[in-house]
Amino acid sequence: EWVKSAAVHIGDAIFFPKIEKIKSLMEEADAIVVGIGAGMSTSAGFTYSGERFERYFSDFGKKYGITDMYSGGFYPFETLEEQWAWWSRHILYNRYDVKVGKPYADLLRLLAGKNYFVITTNVDHQLQMAGIDKNRLFYTQGDFGLWQYSVPCHQQNHDNEEAVRQMVAQQSEMKIPTELVPYCPRCGEPMMMNLRIDGRFVEDEGWHAAKARYVDFVNNHMDKKVLFLELGIGRNTPVVIQYPFMQMTYRNQKAHYVPVNMEEHKVPDEIADRTIFVIGDIGEVLADLLERE
Repeated sequence: EWVKSAAVHIGDAIFFPKIEKIKSLMEEADAIVVGIGAGMSTSAGFTYSGERFERYFSDFGKKYGITDMYSGGFYPFETLEEQWAWWSRHILYNRYDVKVGKPYADLLRLLAGKNYFVITTNVDHQLQMAGIDKNRLFYTQGDFGLWQYSVPCHQQNHDNEEAVRQMVAQQSEMKIPTELVPYCPRCGEPMMMNLRIDGRFVEDEGWHAAKARYVDFVNNHMDKKVLFLELGIGRNTPVVIQYPFMQMTYRNQKAHYVPVNMEEHKVPDEIADRTIFVIGDIGEVLADLLERE
């Protein structure tokens, strides 16, 4: 049976005692497994609509009727020159020309000196920019900073910063010069983003190594005190982090599950007494946890 957990909202009278409890769980845990989704970057101010969209993509909005950066990534542009004009801007302003969000910096401060591992569905590289140990990170869905081949003819990814900056600098009327369109040097097919949007997603050697480290970390601590801290996981891909976190909490009676989000989701009745659901802004929660160090 699935029931809603007893959630605490920021501003509730019981909020700060719950924060103290979460802080205690972090201190007492043999291991902390952190799952991070899009809500974390939203809390950091990296929104895909509104003012940021108008600042960087108002011309695309007027011409194509695109209303936000997320949906723009799926727009069927007629030419590769238009497609890469869009994507080069998207990459530049969400991956390269952006500062580390405060929630990410605060999280790394909270985890300092602790035994932790982070799994994320985010692709904006914020965790790496914040200084996380790459051996403690599994980025499951790709990275804006990587390109792959669209066939793909081999399992390899490529850094794109230099090419992206050229595309943005040289584009005109929402098109890049034809000579900047990237193609595979082996098969001649166009390159594409290394994002998990279909079955072509390339899981390269680094991806598999990160997955193996994550699996080993979880398996080595399943009979110990583990805190599963979930930050900003939505309902688009719950099978990647959310469901496994709840299942692992169920299997390990010493584990606790702490989701932080703007909306509550259901948890199994069997783990309700080991679940602390905080509804509110992730950045505020992390800042409050830091104040209690």
